[in-house]
Parts: sequence; structure tokens; C-alpha cells
Amino acid sequence: MSDRRSIRSGSQWEERGGYCRAVVVGRRVFVAGTAPSMPGDADPPPDAYGQTRRCFEIVEEALREAGGGLEHVVRTRMLLAEASVAEEVLRAHHDLFADVRPVNTSCVVGLLDPRWHVEIEVDAVLPRDPRAPAPSPGSAR
Repeated sequence: MSDRRSIRSGSQWEERGGYCRAVVVGRRVFVAGTAPSMPGDADPPPDAYGQTRRCFEIVEEALREAGGGLEHVVRTRMLLAEASVAEEVLRAHHDLFADVRPVNTSCVVGLLDPRWHVEIEVDAVLPRDPRAPAPSPGSAR
């Protein structure tokens, strides 16, 4: 696929698992499951709200590299370690997406690290193909 571009974050998980943080195909961006990983494997925030915000910080970095931002998100998938953290996770999601309103699926699953309360996947659609030349000033849109 010649129009496919991989975005890597340098995470140990990517190297070990043979995947990347995000894949860009045309205007579509697919962001892999993103856990609240911290530099140097430091402990993530202790609460589900803080972990959700951390996940979205990492997601946002990948989207910026792809040529977009959180405002381009069309789907979120939130994987929760237990149902009891749903309110905190949804509150963080609301704080970031109240105006964007992507579709969402939330599930309770087992996560790889017992410190994690949440892992998040995101799909986004960029406003234009990042490989296309930018429109010149004053050109018709």
C-alpha cells in the first residue's frame, strides 16, 4: 500500500509487538490501543481520570504528527480494567470531546499492566490528505 504511513512513538511495546502507534492512509488515521504509559516506565497517574487524560496526550501527539488533532477524532474505543472506573473515564472523555462528539464504544477487559485502568483506541479523519499540497492563499476551496 503506497499511501500508507506509519507513525512510531518509540514505545517498547511497539518494538516487541511489531506494530506502530498510528497508521495514516489518505485522510484516515488509525491510532493503536494507547495505555497511560509514562517515560521510563514510571507509574501512571493513580486515578482513571488522570490515566485517560494521559492516554489522550499520547494519542494527540500521534495525531499531530499525522497532520491533525483531537478535533478530527471520529471514533474512540475505551477499554476499561473494571466497570467501576467508567464514570471517571467518561468524564475525561467528555472534557476533551464535548464539542467534537465522536462515536464511542467502552468495554471492560483485562489489561496487560495491573497499574492501568484504561487503554484507548482512536480513529480520525483529517481535513485534507496530508500528502496533498496545501491550497494556495485565495484559491477556491
